[in-house]
Amino acid sequence: MKHSLWRILLVVSFLGLAACRTAPVYNIEEMAVVSSMEKALSAEEVKKAIIVAGASLGWQIRTVKDGELVGTLNMRGHMAQVDIKYSDKSYSILYKDSNNLKYDGTNIHSNYNGWVQRLQQTISAHLSAL
Repeated sequence: MKHSLWRILLVVSFLGLAACRTAPVYNIEEMAVVSSMEKALSAEEVKKAIIVAGASLGWQIRTVKDGELVGTLNMRGHMAQVDIKYSDKSYSILYKDSNNLKYDGTNIHSNYNGWVQRLQQTISAHLSAL
């Protein structure tokens, strides 16, 4: 009886620790495009800044159509894919797909959120330098 209870507690503890590594999916919606000179940027300039920023972090960014890109990051056996919608006024980074990141429809491995946050910060830095 004591061994069974010990095993149950061990399994519950392990599952609890595993769940701590997930969090709600982090999406960026309608992030304002801001340049250092507060000049208006074109949608093409925004697109180029997104592509350069993504590439600097290892993201592969491809064009789907005007105003829409797809970014894919392959990291240590994990894959994250995002839709990136942009205009001359704003951009959004939205979850599209993943592999090996414990996505359950709402939550995902916390590393994904960090990757997306770094992508957003790097895009904003590139835009502000224009």
